Amino acid sequence: MAKNKMKTRSSVAKRFKKTGSGKLKRSQGFRSHKASHKTQKQKRQLRKSALVHPSDQKRIDSLLQN
Repeated sequence: MAKNKMKTRSSVAKRFKKTGSGKLKRSQGFRSHKASHKTQKQKRQLRKSALVHPSDQKRIDSLLQN
């Protein structure tokens, strides 16, 4: 009897992308509202993507099975 396959969490798949070296890329928060008190520089820098911290990588990888 075959084992059941783990399904990819679609919510996680929408939020993270794998880089060529296997790290996880994510978009940054703190930019959806209350932007009037943030400087233009802050808002510009929040547009860039960031890497997932190594301590969270294993947990997110398990949700991204495929």
